[in-house]
Amino acid sequence: MKHEPRGSEGRFAYEGLDRVIHERARLSVLTCLITNPKGLIFNDLKQLCSLTDGNLSRHLSVLEAEHMVEITKGHERNRPQTFCRITKAGRERFLEYLSTLEQVVKDAARVSKDESLPGLLRGLTPSKA
Repeated sequence: MKHEPRGSEGRFAYEGLDRVIHERARLSVLTCLITNPKGLIFNDLKQLCSLTDGNLSRHLSVLEAEHMVEITKGHERNRPQTFCRITKAGRERFLEYLSTLEQVVKDAARVSKDESLPGLLRGLTPSKA
């Protein structure tokens, strides 16, 4: 088994895996919003992320408190409408998170030429004694 060299303490700590973003629903919301830079109407965002009104509202509140999303309320055809958009700071923070997540994937996928990922995974699972 290959050991990490001395001085590599914390090599796999992944400090950039932001807990605010790392929650599944918020990751979904931010992914939707970063791919729709002009923003989305609340109901469209709710449908795309498969969330309930209350659940989406709660996650948007967390993201808004972190200045990652901007929520604006208005009216269209005399009906109330909530519009959600990722902020510049939110975009930057999300891209930093993705960079760290990409490193996690690279580290996990690093295998020798002779090993396939299933073979590597067999080596990681506890053997039955």
